[in-house]
Amino acid sequence: MRDLDERENTMSKKRQTFGQVLREARLAKGITLRKFAEMVGISPTYLSQVEPDHVDPPTAERVHTMANLLGASADEWTALAGRVPEDLPGIIQKQPTAIPELLREASGLTADQLRFLREQARKLKERGTPGRPEG
Repeated sequence: MRDLDERENTMSKKRQTFGQVLREARLAKGITLRKFAEMVGISPTYLSQVEPDHVDPPTAERVHTMANLLGASADEWTALAGRVPEDLPGIIQKQPTAIPELLREASGLTADQLRFLREQARKLKERGTPGRPEG
């Protein structure tokens, strides 16, 4: 988890755009623009416009694919692209009051506090809800 915190701190300090981060990661892997566009399923022309930030970043699904292909954090890249991970709207819709309230309360917590909160949530899920039958 420390690696994630360090990457988040590095990203916030540099204030790089999605296109800049994408280009740097692609070049670091030695993948040509044309080859990467083919791997992702987009046109090289579109990718050549995304990297210098001449057009909006692709969909969350494509950003996720790009991050995975380049060994990067899909969630980090999705946020950098100004998108929302595709699973979150469904999670929020299942509990439309509780989840937004939880997010608002968690806003502003430190990375260590968020890690603790996440671990506690995982433990609660593993145990099931007290006093209620599982299943």
